[in-house]
Amino acid sequence: MIRFLADENFSGIVYRGLLRRNPSIDIVRVQDLGLTGISDPDLLEFAGAQNRVLLTHDVQTLVGFAYERVSNLQRMPGVFAISQQLAHLVVIDDLLLLAE
Repeated sequence: MIRFLADENFSGIVYRGLLRRNPSIDIVRVQDLGLTGISDPDLLEFAGAQNRVLLTHDVQTLVGFAYERVSNLQRMPGVFAISQQLAHLVVIDDLLLLAE
């Protein structure tokens, strides 16, 4: 099963919906780990060290840092950059499909 890390701006509605639909999903939030305010590169480093796929709505800057990590052959389990324009239920369904 995929292990997720939700960044501090990731939708709480989606986070709670994932857990409601599958309480055993392995997802943690940055704020629950005391990492609020962490820089994007450091967040990606943490996700890599923890073997977690990062969930974010930051399609502008974070993705660039992720590509940089891949280019430098650094550990990068993955990033799902999800548009905030998508319906919450669609995002929940898609993430559950990927996780399971």
